[in-house]
Amino acid sequence: MKISDFKEGVLGGVPIALGYLSVSFAYGIMAAGGGIDPLSAVLISMTNLTSAGQLAGTQLIIDGAAYFQIAVTTLVINLRYMLMSLSLSQRIDPKMSTGERLLVSYGITDEIFAVAYQREKAPDTPYMLGLISLPYVGWTLGTLLGATAGNILPERLCSALGIAIYGMFVAIVIPQCRKSHPCLVVAAVAAALSCLLKYVPVLSSVPTGWAIIICTVAASVLGAVLYPEEVDEV
Repeated sequence: MKISDFKEGVLGGVPIALGYLSVSFAYGIMAAGGGIDPLSAVLISMTNLTSAGQLAGTQLIIDGAAYFQIAVTTLVINLRYMLMSLSLSQRIDPKMSTGERLLVSYGITDEIFAVAYQREKAPDTPYMLGLISLPYVGWTLGTLLGATAGNILPERLCSALGIAIYGMFVAIVIPQCRKSHPCLVVAAVAAALSCLLKYVPVLSSVPTGWAIIICTVAASVLGAVLYPEEVDEV
């Protein structure tokens, strides 16, 4: 293993790990508030490493949703990771074996993909392992601390801290909406559909998982139709 590449990856993962620590802390509190014990919450984080999909899936578990509904919901939300992995596979070191590619693909998140993709030198296995390691620890440790705190802190304080994870999503979406009109339209359509499925009497009977799927797919399809990506002709 190239120690220098590994160290470079670790340094690149420090800010990601710090961000994941705070977000997963809020997730741990949410999981504990739903009756999930700390060990189970930690195992969920260790085997998922995804914020939006993990949050939605955990909420469905708390609501007692069917397994199929949970599986489809998390699949739809996490499909972007497949696209990121396909894109990153064109830039990584060609010498990386299939086993190494599978190992690295497990740790692909939005932030890790962005850092790895922008690296001038082709990301190799030591670099990717270093880049993934600290964010993985931060995500797992934050979940443990949050889930433990959720069983100790007063309910009102836990409820207040649990809002932090939703604040993260707002902080991610708002800047993009300000810069991109298509993003604003897609986000507004998804929010409007979510409100309809939540508050309209006839539609409010739709299970939470299917409501998420409907909002995600409908908003994405509308965005693709209204704002198709222009492809340069060769």
